[in-house]
Amino acid sequence: MFVLSKLLSAVTQPAFWLLLLWLLSLLLPGRLQRLARRLQWTGLAALALLGFLALPDALVRPLENRYPVPSEAQLAQAAGVIVLGGSFERPAIALDHQQVPLGNSAERMTVPAGWMHRNPQLQLVFSGGEGRLLTTGVTEAEMAGQFYTEQGLDMGRVQLENGARTTRENAQRVAALLGARCQQPWLLVTSAWHMPRAMEEFAATGCQITPYPVDFLTAQTTPWTEYSLAHGLLRWQVALHEWLGLLAYRVTR
Repeated sequence: MFVLSKLLSAVTQPAFWLLLLWLLSLLLPGRLQRLARRLQWTGLAALALLGFLALPDALVRPLENRYPVPSEAQLAQAAGVIVLGGSFERPAIALDHQQVPLGNSAERMTVPAGWMHRNPQLQLVFSGGEGRLLTTGVTEAEMAGQFYTEQGLDMGRVQLENGARTTRENAQRVAALLGARCQQPWLLVTSAWHMPRAMEEFAATGCQITPYPVDFLTAQTTPWTEYSLAHGLLRWQVALHEWLGLLAYRVTR
């Protein structure tokens, strides 16, 4: 499953398929140059369309809207919060500069940190190992520990799980770590677009989990005037990765 998830990260990048298309056009023999030019123009047209954010947002929005954000009352009743990794940029930054490199999903880290200060009954479990094929020696749990310490959290209320490399491993390892406590009410914090896949995996463990989505990418509507090629490529990758990931997890369960 770990290797499969890494392969999904490659094949769900639109630029990967565009490069294959252009490479094919370059390799076609001389007698097929008309076809080669058509492929090149097709690739350019597809690249231009990828920048319209309304298109990938239409795929991301159903994922993000599947679970509502719980109320403050539900937060107050929870025994604790489970935070999934995925918020950090390159581990080399942490090694070289001794600073926590938060990325685009920083809300996974910052939102629960605020809860911990306001709700002294909450426990926090962070789950994240090193989800890279070529390891660096720095786990997400290590960076999370540094972040929570810097934010002034009581580390006696924090548990760090440092072995999970996939969402399935997150669920399985957290369930094993909590044991009987898994039947208490826990909030699960991850990006809204990732929550459907995470909930399926945690439901399979039998734990009592309430989803608390953060890090939303979409609003209720996206105007067609919103155009960004860089953001569009990333948004398409998120959409394809999550939908294909849901399919792959159901097939392999």
